[in-house]
Amino acid sequence: MREDFARQGVGNLEAVELGLRDALLKDGRGLLEEFLNQADQSLGGKVSRPGEKCHPGRVKQAQTIFGPVQLRRRYFYDPASQSGRAPLDQALGLIHSFSPALVRLSARAAARQGYQGASEDLRALAAIDIEGRQIQRLVNQAAPQVAAQWEQGQSSDTGPIPVLYVEVDGTGVPMVTRELAGRKGKQLDGTAKTREVKLGAVFTQTRCDEKGRPERDYASTTYVGSFESAEAFGRRIREEARRRGIGRAGKVVFIGDGAAWIWELRRLNFADAVEILDLYHALEHLHLLCEDLYAGQKHRADKMESIWEDLLKNDRVAVVIAAARRRLQQMGSRSDSSLESQIACFEHHQHRMLYKTYRQAGLFCGSGVVEAGCRAVIGQRLKNSGMFWTEPGGKSVLDLRCALQGNRWDECWDRLHESDRLKIRAVA
Repeated sequence: MREDFARQGVGNLEAVELGLRDALLKDGRGLLEEFLNQADQSLGGKVSRPGEKCHPGRVKQAQTIFGPVQLRRRYFYDPASQSGRAPLDQALGLIHSFSPALVRLSARAAARQGYQGASEDLRALAAIDIEGRQIQRLVNQAAPQVAAQWEQGQSSDTGPIPVLYVEVDGTGVPMVTRELAGRKGKQLDGTAKTREVKLGAVFTQTRCDEKGRPERDYASTTYVGSFESAEAFGRRIREEARRRGIGRAGKVVFIGDGAAWIWELRRLNFADAVEILDLYHALEHLHLLCEDLYAGQKHRADKMESIWEDLLKNDRVAVVIAAARRRLQQMGSRSDSSLESQIACFEHHQHRMLYKTYRQAGLFCGSGVVEAGCRAVIGQRLKNSGMFWTEPGGKSVLDLRCALQGNRWDECWDRLHESDRLKIRAVA
């Protein structure tokens, strides 16, 4: 490089940086290769097990963040069982000949975007050359291990929690045909193109702002998601709430839209929680109710919606229900069963619609956190154009997305590979 400088001049800094990076990666490969081959000699388990034959110096190429390195290690083979083992491979935690650090970087890139895009970004940003299909295989291999670390983890916080929120929602994810066999859907022929992914968000609130509006604690939101039934998912979100310290919470608040499975989940898993029907969901239903009760009378419908919205926000939902029923009686034969169902929905949820009381207590009234999560955690990665998933493949990406978006990525990976064991610590 110095000779090139002397002959051609420095030129632009990019050329210098990229050239230096290539040189450092080459030196890194050499040092890592030497270190790992020495490690095999000091590793225990040198003796063959009964029936095994030892093959010293068996060569294997391992892919690392520095590039490929050649391992020369002991390999034990048992002809009877036709199985072999290499103690060094196991000690290093290689996954299909890929190093844990490379798997971690590849999984992070794939959690953010498609596999081919992840491959291209790794090549451009880190000089790592790995195909998109290989990244997909690594993700499917590593994601269950990350999910296991997620489930075993414990919150490091031990202090009191003023308010802990649990929000639950669902969104459809496009699936391959075989995953949809026998499933009912919203297509004209009654078939399905998607399967529902259930997402739960857990976060905390410590204070309100100067105007008395609740503030979500910074970086306090964690997510869990799955293709499971509502019953199984309920146990999953309950366990996440337990991990987050629900036992230390002064108040637990459960927020959801009008889906029946959500409130059954709440009944089974969060019996003592304050129940809140998402305000914006309630207002959307109010708008539709007014449109149908005053069909063809837009001015009248808008006026009643404004009046009833004010009543709804001031804990007077019973007044709204009574007024809607009077209007239904006035319509007589012009009414239909759907109007009765819409009013019944308000009656069913009215104990969850005390919005003035919630505001005065400094609580959130909307499920915006989990709805945003459906877009950010699921939609941005699993619902892009042309994507169709198998359940195992979708679950792998979903688990990684929940870890990444829920601020638990480093915690899970560090614990999985004991990543901080050899970290250099600054001298005080």
